Amino acid sequence: MGNRLSRIYTRTGDDGTTGLGDGTRVRKDDARVEAYGTVDEANSAIGVVLAVPGLPPDVASCLTEVQHDLFDLGGELCIPGMQVIKAERITALETVLDGFNEPLPALKDFILPGGGPAAAACHLARTIVRRAERAVWTLSDQSAVNVEVPQYLNRLSDLLFVIARVLARHENGTEVLWRHDRGKQSG
Repeated sequence: MGNRLSRIYTRTGDDGTTGLGDGTRVRKDDARVEAYGTVDEANSAIGVVLAVPGLPPDVASCLTEVQHDLFDLGGELCIPGMQVIKAERITALETVLDGFNEPLPALKDFILPGGGPAAAACHLARTIVRRAERAVWTLSDQSAVNVEVPQYLNRLSDLLFVIARVLARHENGTEVLWRHDRGKQSG
C-alpha cells in the first residue's frame, strides 16, 4: 500500500467545513461529524487504557479488537449509507462481556469511577462511548443510521463498565461504592 497521507494539512477545512467519506462537504458541527468525532474520541480514550502498563492480556486483546471495531464504526458514520457494523459484532461483545462479568461479585450499590489508573481510564472511556451513543441517536433524527451502530455502542459501554471492575481488582484497587445516605441526618 502506498502513502495515504503524504500531506497532513490540506487547508480545505479552514472555512469550517469538512469532507465526508463520500466527498460531500458539511459543516464541522454537523451531527454526522459530531457522531464520528465522538467515536474517534472514545477510541482514543480506549488507547489511554491500553497505554497503562501491565494490563491483563485478555483485556488488552479485547480492547484492541474494540479499537478496530470503533475505527470501522467511525468510517461507517463518515460515509452515509455505508454499513460495516453487523449484529455478529454486538453478539461478540455480549459474549466477552459475560465472560468478564461472570467471576465478579454481584453489584448491590452504584460504583463511583476510579479504582486505579487503568480502571479510572476505562470509566472515562465508558462515559465517552455513552456520549457517542447519544450523538448517534441525534444523527438518527436527521439521517438514516444502521440500527446496529447505537446497539454496539450501548453494549460497549456496558463492557467497559465491567472491564473497569476487572481492572480495579487487577490493580489491587477497590471499587468506591456510592453512599446514597451520606447527607441524611439521623434522629
